[in-house]
Amino acid sequence: MGLIAAALEERGIRTVCLSTFEPIMKQVQPPRWLAVPYPLGFPLGLPQRPELQNRILRRAFRLLEEPGPGPVHQELDPEAEA
Repeated sequence: MGLIAAALEERGIRTVCLSTFEPIMKQVQPPRWLAVPYPLGFPLGLPQRPELQNRILRRAFRLLEEPGPGPVHQELDPEAEA
């Protein structure tokens, strides 16, 4: 996804990636990405947690406001986001 994000950004479309596996994102270096502390396959946390999922999405969307071309990397701290 990071490579696709970079190609979209080159065409003027802002992107943000959510990542549960930081080493890959550090290699790919997408323009904007949010590291989340959840298991692989659960970038929005566990199911049935809409408050948490909304906070994650709002935080990710705020990254779209960061100037390009990046990379802009932030880490989600679920306790601080509450």
